[in-house]
Amino acid sequence: MTTTRLSPRRPRPLIGLAAAAAVLCAAGLAAPAAASSVPKPALNARVTAVPLAKLGRSWHSGCPVSPRGLRLIRMNHWGFDGRVRTGELIVRKQSVQPLLYVFGRAFAAHFPIRQMRVMAEFGGSDVAAMAADNTSAFNCRAVTGNPSRLSQHSYGDAVDINTLENPYVDTRGRVYPAAGARYLDRRHAAKGMIRPGDAITRAMHAVGWKWGGRWWAPDYQHFSANGR
Repeated sequence: MTTTRLSPRRPRPLIGLAAAAAVLCAAGLAAPAAASSVPKPALNARVTAVPLAKLGRSWHSGCPVSPRGLRLIRMNHWGFDGRVRTGELIVRKQSVQPLLYVFGRAFAAHFPIRQMRVMAEFGGSDVAAMAADNTSAFNCRAVTGNPSRLSQHSYGDAVDINTLENPYVDTRGRVYPAAGARYLDRRHAAKGMIRPGDAITRAMHAVGWKWGGRWWAPDYQHFSANGR
């Protein structure tokens, strides 16, 4: 009986990974992309006590809330340029959670905010901050246009958002900031404008805060915990 020996087949050489990638590229086929390690933009809020330097002239003796009753929130927001910016807001400690919810919803909706700086950077001047289209909260002061009445911002449970696109009209009809008069016609949407049913108003309604945009002398930029 004759035994036939079968010669083992030679294994085909494997194409290296680099060579395989080159073949795919030459064929016009893209290799599967590696999972991105870049984290998605997030609010990244950080809450701390308020350094006195961050209060500056926005607080003084006799204010209804002490510095210990306030908190500094550092958080991200979308800028008018479509990029993520970091801002700072000083609020009463009881207002931290409601406003984190609100600005979290605003961030998720890509609602743009021009800038968010503490009032100490404007020397406590509400007029200067509004002219700069600033978003802010605590500022121990009288109502702009009515010096006989203490503003709700003095309690740290009110916030003004995008002050230029959302102007304030006092009881005498004066507009703050003056350049905001062109945004009084709310029928025409503009970047940063607050409108009924948008991410800001829905979130504020969810936490029980009231909008000054519904007052007979409207304050479109203003929201507060008690509606004042």
